[in-house]
Amino acid sequence: MPENILEMRRITKRYPGVTALDEVDFYLRSGEVHALVGENGAGKSTLIKILAGAESKDSGEVKLDGRVVEITQPRQAKDLGISVIYQDFGLVPHLSISENIMLGREPIRPGARGFGGFIDQPALQRSAVRVMTELGLNLSPKTPISRLSVAQRQMVEIAKAVSTQARIIVMDEPSATLTLHELDRLFDLIRTLVRQGVSVVYISHRLEEVFTIADRVTVLRDGKIAVVKPICQTNREDLIRNMVGREMVGDYPKRVASLGETVLAVENVARRGVLHGISFTLRKGEILGITGLVGAGRTELARAIFGADRIDSGAVMLDGRKLSLSSPKDAIAQGISLATEDRKEQGLVLGMSVRENTTLANLQAVSKGAFVDRARESDAALGFVRKLAIKTPGIEQRARNLSGGNQQKVVLAKWLFANSKVVIFDEPTRGIDVGAKQEIYQLMRRLAADGIGIVMISSELPEVIGMSDRILVMHEGKIAAEIPADQADGETIMRYATGGSEAS
Repeated sequence: MPENILEMRRITKRYPGVTALDEVDFYLRSGEVHALVGENGAGKSTLIKILAGAESKDSGEVKLDGRVVEITQPRQAKDLGISVIYQDFGLVPHLSISENIMLGREPIRPGARGFGGFIDQPALQRSAVRVMTELGLNLSPKTPISRLSVAQRQMVEIAKAVSTQARIIVMDEPSATLTLHELDRLFDLIRTLVRQGVSVVYISHRLEEVFTIADRVTVLRDGKIAVVKPICQTNREDLIRNMVGREMVGDYPKRVASLGETVLAVENVARRGVLHGISFTLRKGEILGITGLVGAGRTELARAIFGADRIDSGAVMLDGRKLSLSSPKDAIAQGISLATEDRKEQGLVLGMSVRENTTLANLQAVSKGAFVDRARESDAALGFVRKLAIKTPGIEQRARNLSGGNQQKVVLAKWLFANSKVVIFDEPTRGIDVGAKQEIYQLMRRLAADGIGIVMISSELPEVIGMSDRILVMHEGKIAAEIPADQADGETIMRYATGGSEAS
């Protein structure tokens, strides 16, 4: 049996009013993939931040190769061969791919007469290309990060970590934005690294990935170890039970509402190079799923309906009226809302409180003249905290301190307070644990039961099939197929998504 390269023993970390980690033991063997799973707030991120030197532990010890080490800053972790790829990217947008991969380790060419020096650009390019080739990243190394898609940025982050020749690589939700092809490539890379003796900590809410790539799994629950097992000795239901401490009754709640009249109609919407003659309808109380591969135009369609991007032709109709959408403000005023894929950058103001975020899209409802009525705003926020079961110490808690699932609930509260008739969810459960997903699904069903029309964009096929009444499959900016959910399966959807069949 391989020896432990890393031992984290009795790790404890407390924050005011919260014990994030309670004497947690975590062991990583040389050349293994060890999955770390648990609900949001279970302590996964805190444990990894301690390992990375981004947080200090209150007690416990960390050993590398049997030797006690004190990691008090990220630089120390990197020097010890520990690299962490966080879910929120750490790339510099205006720098190129190669400059980001080699950031802080640029090769230097001596200056004239031994004075100073300059970055050796050819050497930098060669070093970056070597790693990119290994990953199959077919991009120009001179491309600025700002021009890359989210999926491409994720792969650059992985390339950056691999380039440091780290002995331990932690991947925090690495697949959240990857296509199936990119995910296969990532798994191939992980297997290559493991054969070279690298150890990988793989954090993911997608349990099917855990069973595909992991050797062992550790489940954290409420800051404590729930179970540690070889992956071959457990199953999905067992992991979920250990994660949430209760049995999960089905993955997707059943529909209880009937569908009403058409609330939204999109007619031949086009945007040059992105969307090509998109048409569909949405009824009151309906959940319309939209899926497709990265780059198919799903998010671009959502932004067009929301007024965030101008359309070249076509129309968006709400309750039979043609809308003039020159900005999101127009859409919000008409009753259309968009819960974006990136809730931290676009859905919330993280430095603001739960109270302030809840009313942000409809301030006039809690204002007297030019001033916000704090009491009315507090009443509104408290109402949604209760209605949506938002777990927070209070309405003055800053949004950045909430778990991913509760942040998503605050986004939903904001749009419900804005009296939305149509809610567009772009990847509603991205980065959210199994238990929180169930809560979001239940909330979506309740919205539908109240007559709200829901458009749900998702890359997770089980989610699309389980939650939708109808499914639209997009391919290269077009609707490739419309499928009733009860007739849908993953193989059929992927066939249309990859352009293998024409719409019927």
